[in-house]
This record gives sequence, structure tokens and C-alpha cells, in this order.
Amino acid sequence: MNDGSYEIGVSLEGGSGKASVSSPMCLEVENGEITARVEWSSPNYDLMIVDGERYLPVNTDGNSVFEIPVRTLSEPLRTDAETVAMSEPHLISYELIFDESSLRPAKNPVDLLFGCALIVVGVASAAAILISRFKRKRQKEENA
Repeated sequence: MNDGSYEIGVSLEGGSGKASVSSPMCLEVENGEITARVEWSSPNYDLMIVDGERYLPVNTDGNSVFEIPVRTLSEPLRTDAETVAMSEPHLISYELIFDESSLRPAKNPVDLLFGCALIVVGVASAAAILISRFKRKRQKEENA
């Protein structure tokens, strides 16, 4: 895989079934090494263990986010994640299963901003037209 940013569909297996991770998931590839950005559905994860290495969240607010290495996308990634949602911290075993058929380059942030700007302009234009028509209709009613 070439260096760059990618998105891939992912599913989570294991645990109680209550937790989930965001999909599509962001991947960064640098010098052939893949790093996944795992965002949990809860802010209560404070540790992930992958291949015996411990990883801490990269954020302090919102749902827990981790950046972890991925050896291959063609096999499930086994990991343990510690949750502090219960009375005591618990390590729970999970598997991240990547959908290789969904792998695609990540959207360019500039393209996203341009797309959002077009939406804002479109909504503002529609609002201006509706306001103008309403004012004209009101003036006609007042003059009649």
C-alpha cells in the first residue's frame, strides 16, 4: 500500500456486544507501516494492547481514540481494551475485522471544506430567495 491516508470499513467482534468502533476507520500508511485510528463508542476506554504493546488514548475529550499499528488488513486484529465503565477496570478481548473491499483513499480535507462551503452557499441562496418572495408577497398584500 502506498504512503497516504485511507479509510476502511471495520467491524468489532468480542466483548459484550455493547461497544462499537467508528467505521469507516482512518488509516495512515508511512514507509509501509499501517496505523489505524480507533474511535470507540465510549469515553471509558483507557488502554489498548496490541501484540503485547500498550497504547494510551490520543485524546482527552469525547469518545476514546487510539492510534495502533496494523500488520495486515487481511486478518482480524486481536486486541485487548481496558474499560473503566464498571466498578473496576476490566480488560476485554476484541477483534477488529477490516473490509479490504472498502479500502479507499481518505477524502482530501480541502475537498470536504469546498463541499461544505457549497452546501452553505446553496442554503443561504435558497433562504434569500424565500425571504425575498415572502417580502414581495407581504408588500402586495399591504398595498391591496
